Amino acid sequence: MNVRLYKPCTSGTRNRSTYTFQEITKQKPEKGLLIKKHCTQGHNHRGIITSRHRGKRHKRKYRLIDFRRQNFGKIAKVTSIEYDPNRNARIALLCYSNGRKAYILCPRSLKVGSTVVSGPKALIEVGNSLPLSKIPLGTIVHNVELQYGKGGQLARSGGTYAQIVAQEGKFVILKLPSTEVRMIREECLATIGQVSNIDANNIIIGKAGRNRWLGKRPKVRGVAMNPVDHPHGGGEGKSPIGRLYPVTPWGKPALGVKTRNSKKHSNLYILKRRK
Repeated sequence: MNVRLYKPCTSGTRNRSTYTFQEITKQKPEKGLLIKKHCTQGHNHRGIITSRHRGKRHKRKYRLIDFRRQNFGKIAKVTSIEYDPNRNARIALLCYSNGRKAYILCPRSLKVGSTVVSGPKALIEVGNSLPLSKIPLGTIVHNVELQYGKGGQLARSGGTYAQIVAQEGKFVILKLPSTEVRMIREECLATIGQVSNIDANNIIIGKAGRNRWLGKRPKVRGVAMNPVDHPHGGGEGKSPIGRLYPVTPWGKPALGVKTRNSKKHSNLYILKRRK
């Protein structure tokens, strides 16, 4: 496992775990692929909180990731595997033959010195990006496009992957990490393999301060508020919510109510809903 356990010498280290970072080969990122990332901390331009429970995180810069992979036929060499604070997957630095550099999501088992290529004529190897119509059935892929040329949007988190189940006409049927089965156009690109850092779900935070480093502020239960602040609030002592079903702070149903628009056009392409 790629998880390090702490010795419980303090309350903050008891039941706490983190990554070993043994796959990281380079500490400092590529300067040409960095941009500033301003953190609004959940406030809009007027200073009003529009997204609750956010704020006071550690400074970070955004790594420009190539989700499109449209350098068809150009062979790139993996020069390093790096840590990205903006996602729980590792990223790989590619160096093309013309000197251009780019970051991609690092697939599992991709090593430094390997070569990757994108395009319809690429081989079925880990890290290569191909149209879905050129990938055999049963292959696991990640960074899948929903619209051609827009860039990968599906299966990008650490350890996730989608599986190609079938092909019907101009569509390819994929089983997504959420168990949803849907159709995607055959010309959309996908990358072979599983996303790196499969132990992302095994990390235990261990203490509240670590969430503050990540920009997560404390959450307060609705029943502990006043009636003016939440529909669940008010009452004498420990009282129930006073409603048949729980609701959000704005009075909309919560916990299990479907919020997806039933008239959404992409509903036609979903064959099986997620559980």
